[in-house]
Amino acid sequence: MATHDYRIDFPILNPQNNDKPIIYLDTACQSLRPRQVIEAMNRYYTKFPACSGRSNHQLAATVTRLMDEARQQMARFLGASRMEEIVFTRNTTEAINLVANAYDFQTGDTVLIGGKEHNSNLIPWQMLVKRRGIHLKILPPLSDGSFDLPGFEQAISGGVKLVSFGYTSNLDGVTLPVEQIIKLAHKRGALVMLDAAQAAPQRKVNVRALDVDFLALSGHKILGPSGTGVLYGKYKLLDAMNPFMVGGDTVATSTYETCEFLPVPEKYEAGLQDYAGVIGLGEAARYLQAVGFDAIQKQELLLNKIMTEGTIDMQGLHLIGPADPALRSGIFTFYIDGIDSHRIALMLDQMANICVRSGQHCVHSWFNANGIKGSVRASAYFYNTEEEAELFVENLIKIRKVL
Repeated sequence: MATHDYRIDFPILNPQNNDKPIIYLDTACQSLRPRQVIEAMNRYYTKFPACSGRSNHQLAATVTRLMDEARQQMARFLGASRMEEIVFTRNTTEAINLVANAYDFQTGDTVLIGGKEHNSNLIPWQMLVKRRGIHLKILPPLSDGSFDLPGFEQAISGGVKLVSFGYTSNLDGVTLPVEQIIKLAHKRGALVMLDAAQAAPQRKVNVRALDVDFLALSGHKILGPSGTGVLYGKYKLLDAMNPFMVGGDTVATSTYETCEFLPVPEKYEAGLQDYAGVIGLGEAARYLQAVGFDAIQKQELLLNKIMTEGTIDMQGLHLIGPADPALRSGIFTFYIDGIDSHRIALMLDQMANICVRSGQHCVHSWFNANGIKGSVRASAYFYNTEEEAELFVENLIKIRKVL
């Protein structure tokens, strides 16, 4: 199916009343949602707006069945061994925090992360440094943003409890050699967690083939509802950990002094869940698999090449990440000497309805370490067209001339 056929499914890309079309180049922040996901969520609210696993009536039974189907769908999406290895969260941030707080880290344990991690994969570990006395090691990327594999081998030689890296960077789109990372880490006795928020939308992830211990993703990056996410964990690890958020729906029974927790994954899913969101998330995974990751990567590369080649001679423009667009997925991040990144983003929006991200993209640590105030990030996806990428280049050239 061609790109323009998929666009029919996204309401905002099909404006009514002759409104000027939106050019959405901010998918790395949040993807658009197809009508199939929206309709799945609406069915919950209009047809069976009840709780899962609590009440004994037909509406509740329907929700329970659809929640199980969504969990099974996400297990298939990630290649998990069993549906119980899928814990529903609100987002990647909550999933990483769950591991940081539920795993039994001890004083003196070392956690190793990368030098351009999203705050979601930095701040939880900083908190453990303060609360539990762990050591936090940072592995900087190479000068072009690629992964320093020799540096990694050296970093884990001193003993590391957990390695936690962003599978694909939201800053520059660089994807890490995760297969090698996991093998080397396991050889040294370290567990591995992957932040797959940026990887899951554009490549097939198979947790069993990777042999990864934990993996987190966000629904809002994979065409799903905001406020939904997944933590995958090997069952034996999830089963051994103690939940850090507890209360309703996490226990089988309780007394005034004790409680008995439910098995995995229920013991990690405290309180009433976002049933409509989880159902929508399952539908999003189905839709994404139907599109196909080969087609997604092909379209991302095509559009990134247009943006990269179209701006290669622009005076004062600095590309963040490798020069080769094939190494940056759909992400084109840059800054221009002497021009505020927010001003560029506002002008693109005002001149041509082009939506991009500006600022430090929740990677403040990298920007501060490199003395860069901010950048503009255009992120394309399978529902974007060549014409939209060309319009982005044309309008950026106009802005450069004006400013």
